[in-house]
This record gives sequence, C-alpha cells and structure tokens, in this order.
Amino acid sequence: MTPTPFRRVRWTSALTVAALGAGTVRARRRLRAIPVLPAPPSAAAGLPRAAGWRLLTAHGVEAGPATFLAACAHADREGLWVLDLLPADLAAERVLGLLRLVDPGRYREDRLAEGRGAGYAVLVAEEVLARAGVDPAAVDPGGTDPGAPGAGLEPAELLALTRRLKEYAAGSTGLAIAPALSVGRTGDPAGAVRAAELRAQGLPPGALAAAQLAGVALLAGLAARQGRWGAAAAGLYWLQPYLVLGGPGAPLRPADLPWATAARPARSLGAAVRTAGAVLRTPAETDADADRAAAAYRAELAGGSARFLEPRRPDCPWCGSARLSVRVRVPDLLQGKPGRFTLEQCGDCGHVFQNPRLTLEGLEFYYRDFYDGRGGEGAGTVFGRLGDSYRKRAEMLRPYTEHAPASWLDVGTGHGHFCNVARALWPDTRFDGLDMGDGVAGAERRGWVDTGFQGQFPEFAEKLAARYEVVSMYHYLEHTRDPLAELDTAAAVLAPGGYLAIELPDPESRMARLLGSAWLPWFQPQHQHLIPAPNLRAALADRGFTVLAEEHGPAHQGNDFFGAVALTTTRLAPDPDRPWAPPATPGRRALARAVRAAALPCFAGAAVLDALRTVAARQTDGGNAYRMLARRDDRPPTAPGEHR
Repeated sequence: MTPTPFRRVRWTSALTVAALGAGTVRARRRLRAIPVLPAPPSAAAGLPRAAGWRLLTAHGVEAGPATFLAACAHADREGLWVLDLLPADLAAERVLGLLRLVDPGRYREDRLAEGRGAGYAVLVAEEVLARAGVDPAAVDPGGTDPGAPGAGLEPAELLALTRRLKEYAAGSTGLAIAPALSVGRTGDPAGAVRAAELRAQGLPPGALAAAQLAGVALLAGLAARQGRWGAAAAGLYWLQPYLVLGGPGAPLRPADLPWATAARPARSLGAAVRTAGAVLRTPAETDADADRAAAAYRAELAGGSARFLEPRRPDCPWCGSARLSVRVRVPDLLQGKPGRFTLEQCGDCGHVFQNPRLTLEGLEFYYRDFYDGRGGEGAGTVFGRLGDSYRKRAEMLRPYTEHAPASWLDVGTGHGHFCNVARALWPDTRFDGLDMGDGVAGAERRGWVDTGFQGQFPEFAEKLAARYEVVSMYHYLEHTRDPLAELDTAAAVLAPGGYLAIELPDPESRMARLLGSAWLPWFQPQHQHLIPAPNLRAALADRGFTVLAEEHGPAHQGNDFFGAVALTTTRLAPDPDRPWAPPATPGRRALARAVRAAALPCFAGAAVLDALRTVAARQTDGGNAYRMLARRDDRPPTAPGEHR
C-alpha cells in the first residue's frame, strides 16, 4: 500500500513552523508600517512649531536639535500629541518584542491600545503632561534643550510613562523611527532590569519567563527528535531576527543584528533564566502603605464578616413569590475576601438574586480594591481588552436614529472605557459617565468622558431629569441593590423618545448549568441580581419603553471556560499577599506559584474552548449575556421608586 504524502510529516514541528512563519511575516509588515522621520525642514521652508513640546529621553541618550525638530514637524503634520521615537540601531530583540505587542497600522486608531514604545525617547505635548499630572521638571531635568544628554530616566520609567500618556492621548499617540537617534550597542539587560521593564508595560515577567523557557525547550526537543521538520522549526526561530530586520531597505539596522541572530537560542535561554531568577528573588511587597492596608483590614475584620449581610428575605424582589430555591452558594472567588454568598432563584419568574443581600457597608468592603486601589490596574487592563464589545454596543443604535445623539450617559461607566471607544463612532456626541468608584474621576481627567458623576444613579434622578438622548447600562443592573428603581431613574433622565441600552449576564445560559459555581458571571459577591430577558422586557414595558432590538449571540462574552479555570485557581491558591488575609508564609507563596504554573496549560485549553463556544453562540444566538435597546415613549415615566 502506498503511504500517504503526509505520513512523514511531524505535525508538532509543522505547526510550529507555520506559527513562526506567520509571526515573521507579521513582524516584517508591522516594521514597514512604522513611519521614518524625514530630515527637518530647512530654514527657508519655515521651522516647525517647537514650543509646547518636551522630548523625554532615557539616561545617556542624546537627541540633537535636528531629531527634535523633525519629530515636532511629524507630530504637527499627523495631529499627534505623543510620539515614541525608535532609535535606528535599536537592539534586535527589543524591536521584535515591540512588534509582537504593537500593530503600527492600528495603534493610533485603537483608543484602548496600551501605550508601547522603545523606552528611549518620547516627544510629548506639554498639555498632555499637565493633564496626566506629570511634572515636566521631574521627567525632563534638561528642560526644553533637545540636545541635553540623558534626562535621568531609566528605560523602564520611560516605558511606564509612555503607557500612562497613551491614556491621555488615546487617539493621538504614534510611533516613528528616528534615523539620527542612536543608542549604540547595548548588552543583554540584567534579569532585574528586564523584569522591571516588563512590569512597566503591564506584562507579568514571571509568566513570560516561564513561557520563554517552555518555548526554547520545545524547539530543542523538536530539533532533537523530529528530524528535518524539527530542524526547520528551530532554524526558523534562529534566523528570525535577520529575516525580519535584515535585507536591503530595512528601516532599522540594529547594531547587534549579527550577534542577535547567531546566538539567539543561547541569549533567549539566558534572558529567561535571568528574568525568572529576578522574579523569584524579589521580596514580597512590604512597604508602609501595604502594612497600613493590612492593619486596617485586620481591624475591620476583627468582628467577623456577618455584619456585611442583611437578613435573608423570604420572597422574590422581582415578583414577590415565596417559591425560592438555592441556585449556587460560593465564597468570594474574585478577591478571596472572607464570607460565603448565596444566590437564590424564584420558582415563578426565574429571577436570580443574592439572598441575603450585602449591606451598604458590605458593598463598600467587597468593592474596595477591586475596580480601584490595589486592583485598579488589573481591572483597567481587563476592560481595555473589550474594544470589540464596546464598538458593537455603540453600533446597536445606528439602525434606529438618523442623527448622532447629542448627549449620552453611560451608567456604571467604571474607568470610562466604553465612552472612550464610542466617541470614535459618535464623534459629535457628548459622553458623560456615572459610577460609584473613583475611576469615573480619572475618566474625566483623561478626557474619556466629558463629565463624570460619582455616586448612586437614583441620587441624580432630579438633577439629570430629561437631559439625555441615550442612557446605557452595560453590565450594571446586576450590581445594583434595586434594579427596578434604576430603570425608573433611567426613564426619568431620558428625554422623550430617548433610548435605553442594557447588557446583562443571562442566568438562563447553558454554561451556568454546566459550570455551576465556577461560572464567572455569578461574580459573587458583586452581582446581586441576574435578570432573565423576559423579566426585563416586561419591566421596560411597564415603564413606557418599547423594545427595539434584543441580541443574545452577539452579546456573548468568550470567557466561560477561561473564567472557570481562573476562579478554580484562585479558590485553590488565593493571592498570598492580599492585605485582608493572614500574613503570607513561604509555603503559601510556593503553593500559589505551583498552582498557577500547573494552571497554565488549563488556561490554554480553556481559551480554545471559549473560541469554539463563541462561534457556536454567534451562530445559535445563544450565549452568556444579552443586550436590549429600548425607546422611551412620550408618556411621562414613572417617578423614581414608584414601580408599576
């Protein structure tokens, strides 16, 4: 029997070759999409406007007047407020790392993209520095003299600053290659330096070092055991720096390109080992603020956590039925704070609600350090990856209005991510935001919302009455103590004919039954009400709304399996350094690291399952969430608090 032509193919190696080849092509395309600064204009053509700009450089980097003026001219011409400059001889691995993180063709338009750069020179408008609360003297001791060598910043500091500034210039940050800017040939950074630079970019150095070690081990194993296909995979990885950065016409010429190519496997292994060692040697956070936070939590929890819950109610808050049953009972799997929480379901209307419910003191306790404070950066990172969902939410209104709405209030706006994205689709609309947390004030400072209101929505019913053409509540109602009162308030602040957009987790999702307590949208103890779609439709009709559209599949959030792995991981090994827990021991830290390492392949598998689940949800119009768009009729809405 004649063997099939693919009998001798080593599929692990073949897939690795395909992945490396695609990555190489993508990196070359991205590199060529980065503009190159032209020579500065001549005196006869008129010098660019240099006032109002600061050129911030890393220690030891010299950027002369020609580079400064060329960067100013490019920024003025392109309408940029922040411009990261790539030295022409930037180290090869640093270039490849940047190209993995940034798509230059989409970087500026992606208002939620994290600020990325080379970490050597950044041109910034002084206005942006002022709005970001950055003291120019602290980051640019040389003043406005572009020829001053070294402003005293380390690359990690400049990387962190670039990431922050992108938030204040969300649609006006770019990259450019500066041919005259040079950093010379630099050696491999120490492990602590590399770890600091990764943290400055919001990347986990420990996980990346582990992934790099696993990658090198995989390539070595393929080369040793899978013949020509394995050798091809290892060889493609080995030659990748030259394939991306070499050849005629390349816009960058790294000074270390020959050495970076020839010694790549050894250098990658060394970088991973040094970074992992630095992470393991880094002591746990023990600064004064952390000690004070731990002491405050210990004092607050001295009397237990029972006071954070109200007495259990005997009936359904939605329809009044006494036919209740326990749907799920779980601890706080999000932060690992003490307490156990129960969601009950009504046997008549299907409403799912927290019973007993958190008190106001309990809400403050369990929300603290999640969206703001200790967990604020992590929450912002998660929300920053939902750009596609934000755009779909904003576009849902288009078929139902001929003109852009003049005013839009996003209730439960958090850090303002939705408004930041939506203003690109509705540039003539005024976007305001409302939230309980401090994030709304930061959203206003960044310009993501025009006005930020902090507090409970019903408190603003009279002040904002009939002011808005659109009110949105995206994954907000499930957090509220009384969702019917929130709907009353929405009706009050909308102008006649205005639109109400709502997105919620769907408690009737198949995944809720399959995953049980590990289903992420239960989100205890923060979610207090999970409302079936028929219940919401009826409540909207009672308040004078006409439902125009309802979406299930398009609202699906692809995180069921990934979230289940994450919740299970935190259940087995919570963060040992959380300030509300007893002081961490070396054994507890070692257990947490071991559990997280063991969970890595589970996360990878979960991501694949979520991708497949998302495709199925889109095609069957069934997922873990739903959206509704409703229009307020002209008849007067119910007074806030007066349920129909």
